[in-house]
Amino acid sequence: MALKILFIGGTGIISSACAQLTVEKGHELYLLTRGKSERSVPEGAKLIKADVNDSQEIKQLFARHTWDVVVDFIAYTPQQVKRDVQLFNGKTAQYIFISSASAYQKPPEHWPITEDTPLKNPFWQYSQNKIQCEDILMRAYREQDFPVTIVRPSHTYDARTIPLKGGYTNILRLKQGRPIILHGDGTSLWTLTHHLDFARGFVGLLGLPQAIGQVFHITSDEIMSWNQITEILVKAFAVPLNVVHIPSEILARYDEEWGGSLMGDKRFCLFFDNSKIKKFVPDFKAKISFINGADEMARWYRENPAKQKVDAYWDSLFDKILADWQDK
Repeated sequence: MALKILFIGGTGIISSACAQLTVEKGHELYLLTRGKSERSVPEGAKLIKADVNDSQEIKQLFARHTWDVVVDFIAYTPQQVKRDVQLFNGKTAQYIFISSASAYQKPPEHWPITEDTPLKNPFWQYSQNKIQCEDILMRAYREQDFPVTIVRPSHTYDARTIPLKGGYTNILRLKQGRPIILHGDGTSLWTLTHHLDFARGFVGLLGLPQAIGQVFHITSDEIMSWNQITEILVKAFAVPLNVVHIPSEILARYDEEWGGSLMGDKRFCLFFDNSKIKKFVPDFKAKISFINGADEMARWYRENPAKQKVDAYWDSLFDKILADWQDK
């Protein structure tokens, strides 16, 4: 059965793949965006250019609409989810909040991570905000019958998003014979998920009554160390391996956002039990290995030479960090 679905966002790394698959499944999809992304809107989706933070405008736009599903891909703060509860309570049969697997307990006390792993991250404000958002939404579910489903992605990528801080700057540095930086000793274990794989699990939750009041993470089952991730990347891009390992605690001092993601997420071993999403969406399986994903990245950048750019901020910061490290 075709559903009437609203995506708040829809042109990001995760949401673009979800939007494409949603349309392919025959659903009536509306995308509410500010129209600033370089990623295209899938053919067949209806684009609404507006700012969701302008509540009065949104109320007027959607006064005559009801939805089978509303998904907010760009809610990050308690204020934003409170706004969504007010806007969509009684207007949708399902509301899906995109949380984050970084909200899980840090450091983790057991592996693999399940949906029952406690939420506690004292290191990263981003994760703390997501935890507060989840608390608000689950309270609304219990007290107001707000039809929430919570989804927690982990590190999800597409062809444009090289999973190292600074992105393509790392590839250019290696081409130039300059080193790149890897946090810790590179042996911590990590999970990378292709956005098309994420979408296969996610779209199966749309309009699923059994998913109301439930929480899911959706990740690959592939586990790699950061050293392995880097080795796969340099092989795909045909550049020499030249890595300097620096402790996360030191790197965190140089950039607040990077520090949060390292200290509150990437320095820990993280891999996941996906039994729950597979139970609710039986045909879900992550199919794209990171070897194939890295080859896709290398091909995309070869075909888009204009995107082969240095990020001046990160390039300069990497040089400073390396110089400081050598002086120790």
